[in-house]
Formats: sequence, C-alpha cells, structure tokens
Amino acid sequence: MTSTLPSKRAYILVEKLKQYVRFSSQRIFTTPERALENAYRSALKIKEIEQETELVNDSKFLSSVLRADLDKNLTIVRMRLAEFQVSSFMLGNLNRKNVSKLKFIEEIITKYTDITESSPSLLALPESNLPTIANTENFTDKTGAFPRSIGRTINKIKTDFNPQAESQYVNNFRNSRIKTRMAVQLLMSLVIVPVLAQNLSKQFLIFPIVERVRDANQSQMFLHEEMKEEAFHELNSFEEGLKFEKLIHNAPQLSTEVIESKVQHKAQEIAKDYRQKSSSAISNVFADFVGIFAFAMVMLFSKKRVIALKSFMNDIVYGLSDSAKAFILILLTDIFVGFHSPHGWEVILEGISNHLGIAANHSVVFLFIATFPVVLDSIFKYWIFRYMSRMSPSTVATFKNMNE
Repeated sequence: MTSTLPSKRAYILVEKLKQYVRFSSQRIFTTPERALENAYRSALKIKEIEQETELVNDSKFLSSVLRADLDKNLTIVRMRLAEFQVSSFMLGNLNRKNVSKLKFIEEIITKYTDITESSPSLLALPESNLPTIANTENFTDKTGAFPRSIGRTINKIKTDFNPQAESQYVNNFRNSRIKTRMAVQLLMSLVIVPVLAQNLSKQFLIFPIVERVRDANQSQMFLHEEMKEEAFHELNSFEEGLKFEKLIHNAPQLSTEVIESKVQHKAQEIAKDYRQKSSSAISNVFADFVGIFAFAMVMLFSKKRVIALKSFMNDIVYGLSDSAKAFILILLTDIFVGFHSPHGWEVILEGISNHLGIAANHSVVFLFIATFPVVLDSIFKYWIFRYMSRMSPSTVATFKNMNE
C-alpha cells in the first residue's frame, strides 16, 4: 500500500511534466502565426486610425491623440513582424495562407518608413491622410514685418465670413470639452492613485511585515537620538505634571510607589508609541516607492491624457493676461526663492526627515537652503530671459515694473 502511493505521485508528476512540455512545444511552434496575427491586428488598427484622421482634420488635439495611437500600433507591428521573421526562419513554418496578411502589413510599414526616414523623431500620418495642422515650430522664433495681432484680426474676419464657421465652432467646442475632461481626469488620477497606493500598501502590506520583522529581530526602539530625546522629554513632562498636581493639592496625595507605577505605565505607552513611529517611518520608505511606481504607471498608460493635459495647460497659460502672468511669476519666485523662502524650505526638509525617520542634520539643511534657492533663482531668471522675453515681451516688462 505504501509502495503504490509514491508510484502514483511519480506518475502524476510525469504526466504534468509531459503536459507542460507539450504545451510549451506547441506554443513555440505556433510563434510565427501568433506574432503575425498580432501584427496584422495592429495594422488593421492603423488603417482605422487613418480613416478616423480624415474626419478630424480641423482638430489639432484629436489629431495629436490619433498620432500617439498610431505610434504605439506601428511599434507593435514592427516588433511582432521581427518576431515572425526570426521564428519562421528558425522553425521553417511559413504557411501559404499568411501571404495576404504579410502583404498588407508590408504595405503599412512601407508607407510609414518613407515618412520616418525624413523625420525619425516623429511618426507622422501618411500624406494622403495628413491633417492640416499648423507648423509645430515655436512661433516666437519667427518675426514678421507686421504685428501678429493684425494677422489674427484678418483671420478672425475671414472666419466670421466662412459659411462653415458655425459648425467649426461647435466642433472646436466639443474638442475643447473632451480635452478638458481628459486633463481633469489625468490630474485627479495623478493625485488619487499614488496616494491610495501609498496608504493602502503601507497599512495592509508593508507595515505588518515591518512590525513582524522588527519583533522577530528585536530591533532598536528608536531610529535616531532625536527620537529618544523626544521620548525622554515626554516622560519627564508627565512626571513633573504629577508632582505639580501633588504640590498644589488639586489631586489626592499620591505615594512614591503610586507615582512610580504611573510613570512606569506611561513609559510603556511611550515605548509602544515610538516603536510604532519607527516602524511607520521605515514603512513610509517602501510605501513611497509604491506611490512613485503608481504615479509612473498612470503616466505610462495615459499618453492620450498627457497630450490633453499639455494642450489644456497651454490654453490656460496663453489665455492669461500679461498682468496675471507677471503676478504668477512674482508669486512663484517669492515663494521658492524669496526673502522668507528659507523658513519654508526648512519646514519642508524637517517634514521629509520626520516622514522617513531620518534625523534632521542642521548642517545639511542650512547647506541646502544656502545653495538650492540660488540655483532655482538662476533657472527662473534664465527662463524669463530666454523664453518669456520672446514669448511675451509685455509680460516681462510688466514683471519688471511690478517687481520694482
């Protein structure tokens, strides 16, 4: 009876191993067909994007979104086609039924290879389906003989007399609403998702593991000397409070044994609290990495919304008046590099050190305050001189007058 049990287990193990080998070999031999099918599906999506592009020629935002989609699918096509070529060469498994799919995929790739050779940094749509988008070169790099406001006024008059102006206005309004919704959704996701990931991972995963490891290894209660001094100060304050109440007779007379018992009980509470604070500080380090990873994942899988957010922020910035722009510049410079900014930086650095359970080194803090705002101020001034003076000279003039 006992000899048959190991033999059955060995038989089951051999059968599972055979199934795994059979499944792996089948998957390996079907790699060319699977890779070609994925490439074909992405090529069909590119074809659909080309058809959608013809309907949104008037929308710069939607065209940029479609370009991002096309870029992603074209990358998939090239990767899967390379996988198909390598696997079919190694296995020699080329089916005649795949010729039509290969022909269709090669037509798509050839169409975009001609474009990307001349501009490798940007995958554009084919010329037949390319929407009429204005040149993306910075408009501040070019200067004309007449002010741009005259050209904008003439274009506005032309638009008003255009018989399709009303439909274009409605279309632009819809695109603007879609763009605003996507931008707000991305902003909310960038705030909510990392915060939730950080807190949930800390409470339900990281903190219990840290507590268990620290209890098993009997780690130190305090992470640094400042935390120990805070605990001693809290215990001394409690003991002095008991003595003070005893002296003013607002409390019943307590014997020395009762006072020591209360102080001992308070010391145990303080030890428990600071042990949890130490574990929480260690957990914050790992939980912050989880939050950063969640932030990166949101940015990685929200490329369309990132494009919408950039366009939304550009609309807001360029829609402000020169006085509003100058006011925002002064506000930001005064907050980060102004006269009172060192106190703010000191509070921020102390908060970060407490969050991570690190002792605040005053020499490092003062060195940071002495150097970083200066570097930041230089970056601000260079940006204002290099870009703002060309983008909006009136804003720079207003900024100088308000600053003086």
